[in-house]
Amino acid sequence: MLAAPDLAAAVAQFAELTGVEPAPGGHHVGVGTANYLVGFGGAHRDAYLEIIGPDPDQPEPEQARPFGIDRLTESRLVTWGIHPGDLDELRAAARARGCDPGPVRAMSRATPDGELLRWRLTQANLGDSALVPFLIDWGATPPPPGRGLPEVGLLRFEATHPRPDAVRSALAALGAELEVRPGNRAGLTALLDGRHGPVVLS
Repeated sequence: MLAAPDLAAAVAQFAELTGVEPAPGGHHVGVGTANYLVGFGGAHRDAYLEIIGPDPDQPEPEQARPFGIDRLTESRLVTWGIHPGDLDELRAAARARGCDPGPVRAMSRATPDGELLRWRLTQANLGDSALVPFLIDWGATPPPPGRGLPEVGLLRFEATHPRPDAVRSALAALGAELEVRPGNRAGLTALLDGRHGPVVLS
């Protein structure tokens, strides 16, 4: 998930770097955000990137926008998620292994053509814990990659953390695959196949 302080600028920059125009996702009514989506295709055809930021068509929300958007000064990868076969089953199994994904909440948004999408997810992690994914269950709603998204190639997705073993333990409890290398800070990095060569998102 790429969060941005200015959604239109982030989408334009992504299109310039990759040559791919993200598709409008929709409005998160009452939350004050909107998103754009792009699939990864190929070996990662079930995965996608969400670009999220303030929605200029909505009034200022009563509470802070999610993912720390109101505090951002530039676009950055803030978290990631996985779509398990059974969210409740994986959540229970992870808790038994010492990793609590947190409570599950229902969400929805309207697509540009007026369709209402509904899904459930656990609270997304931020900061040093952003390397541990949140869980999402699309239920009867087709996941975004199955909705004909524009695509950009994903070459690599990885993370760095000062204490990588702790992160690897949490990832194992969730059955999530992510390379975590030692580094001075916690962060996610995606390498995309851009129009003029690799594009790094971090």
